Amino acid sequence: MKPRKIPMRKDLLTGEMHPKKEMIRIVRLKDETIEIDPTGKKAGRGAYVALNPEAVQDAKQKHVLESAFSVKVDPKFYDDLYEYVDHQKARRELFGDKA
Repeated sequence: MKPRKIPMRKDLLTGEMHPKKEMIRIVRLKDETIEIDPTGKKAGRGAYVALNPEAVQDAKQKHVLESAFSVKVDPKFYDDLYEYVDHQKARRELFGDKA
């Protein structure tokens, strides 16, 4: 039996490739707002972020999301993203891939 292909996505913050299941999608909606997309199915321009809280802190200083999505991003969004990434990383470490 042929092994299944694992979809890979490029991390917006570091440029590294990771399996899609191990990443978080961020989406820019039509009304020029940016949201975290836990389902990965919202309509809009999406980008992926790995579970690396330190990279999110660096991205806040370098304004990576502003240049990727061409919109003004509220600094609070970076804080929310950091908390979400940190929480998801802790869940994965506790429960494994099932979380």
